[in-house]
Amino acid sequence: MEEGESLITVGTTKVNQLMDMVAQYGAAFAAKILAAIAFWVIGRWLIGFAVGLVQKALGRQKVDPTVLRYVGNFITVTLNILLVIGILGYFGVQTTTFAALIAAVGLAIGMAWSGLLANMAAGGFIIVLRPFKVGDFICAGGVTGTVTEIGLFVTAINTPDNVLTLVGNNKIFSDNIQNFSHNAFRRVDLVAQLSGATDWKAAVALLKQRITAIDNVLATPAVDVEILEFNLVGPVLAVRPYCHTDHYWQVYFDSNKVIKDALGEAGFPAPMAAQTVIVQQAAG
Repeated sequence: MEEGESLITVGTTKVNQLMDMVAQYGAAFAAKILAAIAFWVIGRWLIGFAVGLVQKALGRQKVDPTVLRYVGNFITVTLNILLVIGILGYFGVQTTTFAALIAAVGLAIGMAWSGLLANMAAGGFIIVLRPFKVGDFICAGGVTGTVTEIGLFVTAINTPDNVLTLVGNNKIFSDNIQNFSHNAFRRVDLVAQLSGATDWKAAVALLKQRITAIDNVLATPAVDVEILEFNLVGPVLAVRPYCHTDHYWQVYFDSNKVIKDALGEAGFPAPMAAQTVIVQQAAG
């Protein structure tokens, strides 16, 4: 009996030691988990605070909003990566090995994500070369609209029909870029079809006078109204007022209305296609 009792006592002791060990390691692991969560929350708050300080400092220097957003995104991504590496190091993960692993995996991912990295590089060139900025009305990458943000990888463009479109920076930078907001004014290109029987000089003078009076049409440069071409109906006039980009469509539509109303009220004949038919009767 004494030998059996001794075995039971030894077994109980080992179980208790095992339970104590599990409890000890479990408590240590739970403490590390809680500490990692605390580090993550505090680290994220500090990152946001630091980025805010940098953006405020640059804002006081009147740095362009486009640069502010780009710098803020870059700092946020970099500090988040450092925070993750720091938390892993706290858990005992060898950060040097982890960095080497990142470098090895990064090469493979870089080849697979070459387009993403190209977008990031193109975003940097856009910031440096500044072909456009936030608020400009552009046509780039096959999309026309107002730039709302230039990010690390994509540029956000709000189209005239109020659709937010994200275009890869590399696609924008490798394609033609039209910046309609860069110059102080732009030209509106319209045409007016006249009848062959119309006094075109009178029509030109009338349209110049009426279109110049449209709201937001610039006096300088003056409105251009000239003969563009001829067709079977008659001469075609090129009607070209100038205005600021913000007023383009208002001037466009108002000019079309003026062309229609002015020519009709002046009594000019309506342009209609006409054909002359010659009938010859056979002799006999």
